[in-house]
Amino acid sequence: MCQKFHGAAFSTFAEVKIDKFHWLKGEELLVDYIASNETVRQFCGVCGSSMTFRSAHSTGNPIEIALGTLDSDFDLQPDAHIHVDSKAKWINICDDLPQFAKGRDEKLT
Repeated sequence: MCQKFHGAAFSTFAEVKIDKFHWLKGEELLVDYIASNETVRQFCGVCGSSMTFRSAHSTGNPIEIALGTLDSDFDLQPDAHIHVDSKAKWINICDDLPQFAKGRDEKLT
């Protein structure tokens, strides 16, 4: 799903608790897409950029923000690879970060 949604082999998101996140401006331009599995993906109604992702089944009420949409630098480092079971066959993961078959509750051995 990520590959089709982003038009790329993978996407880069940062997860925050939704009660700790707010839009500074432009929230009225967002459009929700609710998938058959009840996930909510938001995109810009003007340019179509992918903005956020929320799972209907996540605990702790997180929202994932597409990092490619941020204008400023940030001090974040990747901490895992998720949904590895559906990665493009030509992608080789060559680091020591934890890998998860699907979400973070299904770690690969």
